[in-house]
Amino acid sequence: MRIMRQKDQRELNLGIGAESEALSTSAQATEVRAAKACLERPAVAGPSMEAVVERENLKKALAQVKRNKGAPGIDGMTVEDLGPYLKEHWLTIRAQLFEGTYKPQPVRRVEIPKASGGKRLLGIPTVLDRFIQQAVMQVLQADWDGTFSETNFGFRPGRSAHQAVERAQAYIASGHAIVVDLDLEKFFDRVNHDILMGLVTKRVADKCLLRLIRTFLNAGVMEGGLVSPTEEGMPQGGPLSPLLSNLMLDVLDKELEKRGHHFVRYADDCNIYVRSQRAGERVLAGIERFLERRLRLKINKAKSAVAKPSVRKFLGFSFTGGTEPRRLVAPQAIARFKAKVRELTQRTCGKSLGQIVRKLSVYLVGWRGYFGFCQTPSVLLKLDRWLRRRLRAIAWKQWKRGTTRYAELRRRGVGRDLAVKTAGSPHGPWRLANSPALTVALPNAFFASLGLASVAGQRHA
Repeated sequence: MRIMRQKDQRELNLGIGAESEALSTSAQATEVRAAKACLERPAVAGPSMEAVVERENLKKALAQVKRNKGAPGIDGMTVEDLGPYLKEHWLTIRAQLFEGTYKPQPVRRVEIPKASGGKRLLGIPTVLDRFIQQAVMQVLQADWDGTFSETNFGFRPGRSAHQAVERAQAYIASGHAIVVDLDLEKFFDRVNHDILMGLVTKRVADKCLLRLIRTFLNAGVMEGGLVSPTEEGMPQGGPLSPLLSNLMLDVLDKELEKRGHHFVRYADDCNIYVRSQRAGERVLAGIERFLERRLRLKINKAKSAVAKPSVRKFLGFSFTGGTEPRRLVAPQAIARFKAKVRELTQRTCGKSLGQIVRKLSVYLVGWRGYFGFCQTPSVLLKLDRWLRRRLRAIAWKQWKRGTTRYAELRRRGVGRDLAVKTAGSPHGPWRLANSPALTVALPNAFFASLGLASVAGQRHA
């Protein structure tokens, strides 16, 4: 049966070759070694390397890597290169996986701005390593996901940040009006490999699979042309890291359940809801001790707090008080929104208003898809008005001269006296953008005709 599985792998429609193709001497040798390795290994329950390299699992992993696209790793291989590479090298790679000799390459370190400011470090694995990680992740997730906490909403199929926010809202409505807002200090950078692998070992008996997971953790990081070893932490950027982070923090979830707490977690954002300030401070101190002792993780004391939910944010949202709390867009999220819009609508960018609107709308649609979940439509309507005023200011700036401004106003239906008065005004673009003349010349319908998206939804455009 094991030998037959080798034949199945040659038939994979992954660019790995067809059954009728003659194998090279080298490929035949690796095929025999892989088959022998399979036969010598005892059967184990649970996730296994055999499941990882099953045809359907590999096809699904390859399709997902292609959908995700993403930048090349340190070897420069692109997603488009992966299929042809697998066609030529898959049998050798497969043998290495079973022999325990597969060596992932170091991840490429990149920095991206964090929503809250500062930089987040990402590690970009090679495309081949992403493919193998994805195949491993799919098998592990299918086995593990059902064992995770009901209130863990991050990186799980069928769960979302919106569901996490709704659960938090329900806790507040039930009278748990104080939140213990936990911020783990550099969680992904400080995961202890021995503790993590101890948790994996409790769920995976297959030694080849365990060895592969460990090699991914220890693959190293390349930055500035130099490779540094990774003795702790998990690089954000690979398909396997989110699942492993869930496994690590499942220990915290189970402890919180054991203590009877009302909590919700999304990735490393964890909020615990209690009824009083004193209870919250006691919970925070107890969980801090637990995390340091059991997982060797630290709480960022500067960013963690015990407070009312209305003054904290969770996944970009905050809440009103009372027995019927409503979801609000957190002030920090609104500030980031305006900063991004200003970046996309610079008055001296040299682009036409239509070009600016098209690029801006891509961002607005994505933002609305997430923050449209709030329950304060008046805030979204206010942002829409702010957006249009900013675009009117850009148009006024682009018209430049008084004569041009007058001509544009008249052409767009503004009366002669109002056009003269506005074109000769000493006031700046921002103030005039709110004037009656520009409201007539550039009405809401004009921006809708350019394709401007509305953050309040189409019915308010």
